[in-house]
Amino acid sequence: MCGVFGAFSPSGSSVLEDVYLGLYALQHRGQESAGISWINGEENIHSLKGMGLVHIALDQKKLASIHAGCAIGHVRYSTTGESLLANAQPLAAKYARGPIAIAHNGNLTNSDGIRRYLENRGAIFQSTTDTEVIIHLMAHQSHKPPLDALVDSLRRLRGAYSLSVLLGNRLIGARDPWGFRPLVLGKREDVTYIASETCALDIVGAEFIRDVEPGEIVVIDSTGIKSVRIPVRTTRHFACSFEYVYFARPDSVIDGRSVYKVRKALGEKLAASAPAPSADFVTGMPDSGTLAALGYSEASGKPFEIAVVRNRYVGRTFIQPTDLVRNLGVRIKLNPIRELLKEREVVVVDDSIVRGTTARRIVNMMRESGASAVHLRIASPPVRFPCYYGIDTPTCEELAAAQLDLPSLERMVGADSLRYMSAEDLVAAIGKPRCELCTACFTGDYLQGGDEDGTDL
Repeated sequence: MCGVFGAFSPSGSSVLEDVYLGLYALQHRGQESAGISWINGEENIHSLKGMGLVHIALDQKKLASIHAGCAIGHVRYSTTGESLLANAQPLAAKYARGPIAIAHNGNLTNSDGIRRYLENRGAIFQSTTDTEVIIHLMAHQSHKPPLDALVDSLRRLRGAYSLSVLLGNRLIGARDPWGFRPLVLGKREDVTYIASETCALDIVGAEFIRDVEPGEIVVIDSTGIKSVRIPVRTTRHFACSFEYVYFARPDSVIDGRSVYKVRKALGEKLAASAPAPSADFVTGMPDSGTLAALGYSEASGKPFEIAVVRNRYVGRTFIQPTDLVRNLGVRIKLNPIRELLKEREVVVVDDSIVRGTTARRIVNMMRESGASAVHLRIASPPVRFPCYYGIDTPTCEELAAAQLDLPSLERMVGADSLRYMSAEDLVAAIGKPRCELCTACFTGDYLQGGDEDGTDL
């Protein structure tokens, strides 16, 4: 899972600081590296990239001093390729037809086959990310105008991609024909933006225009915005349901659905299907379970309490995993309020269970704080299958729900009761037709059609 952002100003006003702010708003989508690319008047491509959070990886003061009227940015959460500076995006190159830079959110399921094909024909890869195959596909079509080469390259891809692209003096956004990952258009005065989520438009004061449609390429230049279609026919769409459950920020709107409202609706449906009549109150795991817990509370009539406090100043890079830290477990990030939990029966709402280790620690933590009973409620179906489209879920062997039935999983996490919501309730809460959503990590209903490792070259 990653975040992409781009800005274009036809008047030439500098947009680099806008891109920095946009990435800052998308920080939840990736914390391993961040980068920005731009092209100057001589059509030379420039990039500033670094490891870690946006404010660590990028120098805001330096960016504010550089003039560029078109730029793209990226925050990375690795699902393909190691967490190295060489894999930090945007990926930039100057091929026979000019400069190009690409920022990518998603996973290409046939990238290995394409990579082997290209390497056998002399391509030399500089990174281990799937994104680089797009640049090489274009370079092997240098007889075509750059936009035509990009369109033809994208039609050969399978899997998930939402792209922010610099192509000469143009800003381009592209969304795969299945619509796995979100991508939106916005505008402030004469500046046009593309972003992974609407919350990134808000931070730069831009007005949301519309979602980029599945299979659409938007080309933004001094003449305005035009739309091109990727020539791939699909039988259905696969918008990621886990975006609504966990990944997207609650203040974003994805394909016309408010993430905030969806998460509350998940909690409401969970309260109806998995009540806990004897519980004294409802709490949520901060922050991903909070809104579902509010919905559960309202629907069940039980009070909502903030019984677990999150330390907001703990980052991935700040505390090293020593033996002491491992033994303390989740207490570094989460701490219960003992006065609320003592001799009380509590419903704990969380977004999902993956390996089950965090859930077990949370339940133990609450028991140690004096809770008389802990009822765990999960605002999504059991995660039984890996994701191949941009979420770094483990193999089936590591997924708790794939290895254990519900009673066994309940015993493993130590809860007095454990209940999930159904896939049908998940789809209903999101409010999109079943054929528009990807629920593969819950149901195993993966994208079908064609050889996933094929090259179509």
